[in-house]
Amino acid sequence: MLITSLGEDMVLLVEQASPDPFAAGIFDGVTPFFSPTQVHSKMKAAQYTKYGPPEVIRIVDIESPQPKPNEILVRVQATTVNRTDCGFRSAEYFISRFWSGLLRPKYTVLGNEFAGDVEAIGSEVTSFSPGDRVFGYNDERFGGHAEFLVIAENEAIAIIPSTLTYKEAAPLLEGAHYALCDIRAANVQPGQDVMVYGATGAIGSAAVPLLKHVGARVTAVCNTKNVDLVRSLGADVVIDYQTDDYTRTDQVFDFIFDAVGKSSFGQCKPLLKPKGIYISTELGKRGANIFYALFTPLLKGRKVLFPIPSIDRSDVLYIRELAEKGLFKPVIDREYSLHDIVAATTYVESGQKTGNVVIMM
Repeated sequence: MLITSLGEDMVLLVEQASPDPFAAGIFDGVTPFFSPTQVHSKMKAAQYTKYGPPEVIRIVDIESPQPKPNEILVRVQATTVNRTDCGFRSAEYFISRFWSGLLRPKYTVLGNEFAGDVEAIGSEVTSFSPGDRVFGYNDERFGGHAEFLVIAENEAIAIIPSTLTYKEAAPLLEGAHYALCDIRAANVQPGQDVMVYGATGAIGSAAVPLLKHVGARVTAVCNTKNVDLVRSLGADVVIDYQTDDYTRTDQVFDFIFDAVGKSSFGQCKPLLKPKGIYISTELGKRGANIFYALFTPLLKGRKVLFPIPSIDRSDVLYIRELAEKGLFKPVIDREYSLHDIVAATTYVESGQKTGNVVIMM
């Protein structure tokens, strides 16, 4: 076997009897973007092999994934660090380990949303071609915090709108799909009154324009420095919680959406209409929101819901359409490089970010 270097990121392994590895059947079922002799065997990745603080993340060289017949190999150009990544890495909620691994992480590269280029496709892939600019989401296997990832053709992936950059496309889905899931669970209708508490995070800043798109009247709660930003997102009324007590408003609501998990049903119940709905993105103190979600729907009055978020390709295409029409554009706070991902993660966990934190590869 001959070993030939093709640069820092690629190594070519060639059997002497068959100089073309594709001819030898080594990569059967994979359509390459570049020459068949350019095989990515290693990649840079932000890896964590144990649960803990941001400092458990290390930049390492690991094996590059290879697409199966129904999968796409994506060269990642941009990704994000968000609450989902941080929650899985810290395992602060022990229940998350039932998905991520009981004692140690099952998938050691985080990054659930991404934007990049199709590098290669499996033999069964028909919807994408090498060179396509794509964005997507995967909170089962993650993988965005690396130079390459693989994702199935029928999963949450789509072509990037031509008007968006990689940086703008990467944060399209995490906050928006959480918000969309809860808006649908609450069955928000045109003309209904909705409060978004925490309207400046990735979820809240997506919820405001999504709610306006369905015709709701939106009251948004945020801090002083972001009042103008939240108004620009489309909020009809903005309450500055640093100068006003949102619980003292005279307005009552069909739906109160706590996008940061810092309120409670007890605080918000007086602000709900007789059949109003409260949803929080967090479990609440001692898991109270789970408890309320189990018994309040059995009653006739105000209720708590706790929908389990999900995303599929139809959701991605819906969000893509809104972005393409200029009806939704993710708010971006800061940009970091992959090598500064520990600093990026620390900032996200500080609770001070506005919108999204993007990692450029």
